[in-house]
Amino acid sequence: MLVVRGSREFLLAPGDTQETDLGILDLPADVTPGTVIETHLGEPFEVRRLRGPDLFDHLERTGAPMMPRDIGLVIGHTGVASGDRALDAGTGTGVLSAYLGRLGVEVTTYERDPKFADVARQNMETAGVSTLVDVRTGDLTEALDELDGGFDLLTLDTGDAPAAVERAPDLLAPGGFLAVYSPFVESTRECVAAARSAGLAEIETLETIQRRMDFDDRGSRPSTAGVGHTGYLSFARFLPSFE
Repeated sequence: MLVVRGSREFLLAPGDTQETDLGILDLPADVTPGTVIETHLGEPFEVRRLRGPDLFDHLERTGAPMMPRDIGLVIGHTGVASGDRALDAGTGTGVLSAYLGRLGVEVTTYERDPKFADVARQNMETAGVSTLVDVRTGDLTEALDELDGGFDLLTLDTGDAPAAVERAPDLLAPGGFLAVYSPFVESTRECVAAARSAGLAEIETLETIQRRMDFDDRGSRPSTAGVGHTGYLSFARFLPSFE
């Protein structure tokens, strides 16, 4: 649950206690979203249900997580939905896996760093998707021969993504999608070349740029602060010919 008052925002489980500058919060074990609770000093806080965008701010981070806008492009371009199976590499904080799990997607994700993998598992618990997201410690490229394939979506955010892209036809179900994120254009180019070599179709790359707008009494203009460019997203599809 999120416990909120103005700019103060705490992520708590039912039964937890939180010390604040306005007093001590005791979250009841049977609390429900929409409830207003008070600190021991009588200061009110609102209880809210944890929603997808809240994960970006509240999951424990082990690095730079994928931005919500990039996740939105992955979901929108691939149409991944409840009941689908996704294979992911480069779990990191696990924000992408958490978003997919909350959509009802069954996710298998690989993280090389054991400590990062442990944090990601805890984050899946926090996001409420631990039964849908299987965080595995290891390198996806070393586990490719052990996987059954038939995934509806393959998502990659690793330096050796081209090696996995080459095996995409063995991993994806017919009609399945590939989505690769990279902050660098050089690795993006390598992934596109690998997708072409693997015979994938509908290959396209997007640079993800957004500008926040500022409005004040003087006028309106794009903000001079914040992150505009985040990286490159490459998409492709496995469309085998049966002729």
